[in-house]
Amino acid sequence: MIRPSVQTDALYVEFDSERHIRHRNKLYYRFNHWPIWIFVFFIAPGPLTFDLFERGFDPRLLTWLAVVLVGTGIAGLRGRLPGCEPQPYIIRFTEDRPNPLYRRVCYTTAWGEVVAFAVLNSAGLAWAVISGEWRLEQMYEAAYFPIAGTVWALGAFGLLPRVKPSTAGEGHERRYFYGSVWAVTIAQPILWLLWKVLPVSRAADAAKLVVFVGILAAVAWMARLGLLPRTRPIVPGELAVSD
Repeated sequence: MIRPSVQTDALYVEFDSERHIRHRNKLYYRFNHWPIWIFVFFIAPGPLTFDLFERGFDPRLLTWLAVVLVGTGIAGLRGRLPGCEPQPYIIRFTEDRPNPLYRRVCYTTAWGEVVAFAVLNSAGLAWAVISGEWRLEQMYEAAYFPIAGTVWALGAFGLLPRVKPSTAGEGHERRYFYGSVWAVTIAQPILWLLWKVLPVSRAADAAKLVVFVGILAAVAWMARLGLLPRTRPIVPGELAVSD
């Protein structure tokens, strides 16, 4: 078997023609994807999410959670959430197929959150180190929706990975998405833990900033090499018989 040469910076790749084709999604698979999208849409209003981690649940958050549960539940039952479809929409990750609206909306929403949370937490920590004052809550109030909204606008125009009009680039685009998600979802809880256990001081804030940015960079590097789940490039595979 002769494999085609592949131009990629990853250490590992997957060949599209060698992937197992799944023609239907099992019920547990569909159900397990629902909490992912509950979380994505629940944290979409960033200032509310900031209040959740600082003060806990309140009536506003409970109301919003109920709205998200109902909305994503209906969408999931109708197969209008990624992973909740009765059968996979993308069979081959190198196919040129129209990208459904629900996929574009879901991934666009997630992109906005990933970028906004990473930028604001980095900026808030940097400001605390420089000035000795915490202004993260004010930053979320003033800048979250402008940042996330800009990313959402890019998604609406199909200018982000996984939200383009065609799925032809999914084999590479999904690695950028999952790499970004891995980076932020690993860095955020660790930052929250450091915020709880470290004293309030510039030295502690500097340590938090170094750890947070360091995790983002390290996980991004691992994703670039294809070392994390769903970050390996999926490329066209060909089988050839040598004479």
